Amino acid sequence: MNAPVRVLLIGSAGRMGQAITEVAKRDPNIDIVAQCDRDDSIETGMAACQVAIDFSMPDAIDEICRLALQHGRPLVIGTTGHSPVQKQSIEVAAKSVPIVFASNFSIGVNALFWLTRKTAEMLGDEFDLKIVETHHRMKKDAPSGTAKTLAEILGKSRNIDAEIPIESIREGEVVGEHSVIFSGPGEQLDLVHHARSRETFATGALSAARWVVGRKPGLYNMEDVLGL
Repeated sequence: MNAPVRVLLIGSAGRMGQAITEVAKRDPNIDIVAQCDRDDSIETGMAACQVAIDFSMPDAIDEICRLALQHGRPLVIGTTGHSPVQKQSIEVAAKSVPIVFASNFSIGVNALFWLTRKTAEMLGDEFDLKIVETHHRMKKDAPSGTAKTLAEILGKSRNIDAEIPIESIREGEVVGEHSVIFSGPGEQLDLVHHARSRETFATGALSAARWVVGRKPGLYNMEDVLGL
C-alpha cells in the first residue's frame, strides 16, 4: 500500500478549508500534515508536505508561489478572485512546478464546462448567451470564478471578444448554483448545476492533490485531472 500523500492546507479556517479537513479524515490516501490560515507562516508546512492546497485569499498567492518554487512543491489552487498580476505569478510558477489551478473542483461543474463548450459550438450565433450564478451572502468575489470560466469558454467557443452577460446573486447559505442560458428563435436551452454540499469540491481538490504529485511542471485544470 502506498503511503498517504502529505498535504499542506492553506486557508484551513475557511468554509472550503474545513470541508477539506473533514473529507481528508475519511481518506486513507491523504495526510494533512500542516494547516495554516491568514497571518500564519506557511514555510514550515511547505517544507514538510508533498503538495499544498490553497483555499485562502488572492493576496497570499505571491508568497505561496515563492515558497512552492523554493521547496519544489506542486500546488492545487482553488482560491478565486486573483488579479491579472496575481494570475501571472501562478503562470510563472507553473513553468517550474506542476499546478492545478481551477475555479471549481466539482466533477459535475467540470462536466458543465465541457457541455457548455460543445453546446456553444453546436448552436451557433443565433442563440444569445447569459450566465446566472448564485452563492451564499458571505462570498466576496462576484462574479464567481466558475462563472468567469464559463464566460471564457463561451467566448472562445464563439470566437468573440464581447463580454458574456453574468448575473450574480448573493443570498442565504447557497453553496453554489450556475446556469448557462442559450436563448434562440423559438426555444431556450438551460444548462444548470446545483451544488448541494461543499464536500463535492473538497473531494475534487483532494483528488487533484493526489493526481498532481509527480507530474511535469505545467498549468493544469480539473478537466486534466478528470481526463475530460
